[in-house]
Amino acid sequence: MNGAALVKCIGCLVCLMADNAGAAISVQDDDGKTVSLSKPAQRVISMAPHVTELLFAAGGGDRIVGAVAYSDYPEAAKRIPRVGDNREIDIERVLAMKPDLLVVWRHGSSDRQVEQLRKLGIPLFYSEPHKLGDIPDSLIRLGQLLGTDAVAQQAASELRHQLAFLAKQYTHRAPVRLFYQVWDKPLYTLNGKHIVSDAIRLCGGENIFAKMTVTAPSVGVEAVLQENPEAIIGTAENSASDGGVNLWKRYPLLTAVQRGNLFLLDGNLLNRAGPRMIAGTAALCEKLEQARDNRH
Repeated sequence: MNGAALVKCIGCLVCLMADNAGAAISVQDDDGKTVSLSKPAQRVISMAPHVTELLFAAGGGDRIVGAVAYSDYPEAAKRIPRVGDNREIDIERVLAMKPDLLVVWRHGSSDRQVEQLRKLGIPLFYSEPHKLGDIPDSLIRLGQLLGTDAVAQQAASELRHQLAFLAKQYTHRAPVRLFYQVWDKPLYTLNGKHIVSDAIRLCGGENIFAKMTVTAPSVGVEAVLQENPEAIIGTAENSASDGGVNLWKRYPLLTAVQRGNLFLLDGNLLNRAGPRMIAGTAALCEKLEQARDNRH
């Protein structure tokens, strides 16, 4: 290589390094959009409880300057200043916190306000895991944005190991047709595209309303009775609630009632697409195994 060529090559390398320095971190969010930061985020606002859990697990708990209502895990999350809930965000408060990254979940009427914040130029990462395997992937991407890659990689590796263990243990077990009851007044369930249905599939379960088009449809008692599930899974976020599963005891001919397969699980574990959902899936798998044992 002659001197002129060498100088040109070095010049190209310098330009490339400068370009990379201008966008030091670049990841794709769950909406397929590219999120770029010139340096690791230092002031993050979490717009969903599951996001708060992901950020802590990825090693960025001390970077969270604001969070929405119900961001109550881990314990330190309860002390983070609130910026609203999934219905309304206090935009002035958000701006006063000078965030360099917003991690959002586009559900509820606050969606319009989130778009306002995007237009103001604040980097925004959209979090919506659709499969259990997306949870460790989310940790890695958030770790990149936070500059806490080592912590995030370790946490993701542990979750993947747990998922692989559950899949090996339960995926090929005899199927259990079940009704997943999110709420009882009115009666709500989830369709097959929701991440909870991925947990159900991993455990060898069959969601009786998987084919419904709405993600969280309202269903009638008669529709459940007609499907006659072998098990009913309810969730509650506190120990004082029965999750509404006891309402089915008035229908003694229902297979789930006949076999004693009315189960209650911790909604904090299973209904949030954060790291604890893997533990929630393990609990769900145990209940379905109990339903299989009750066939004898």
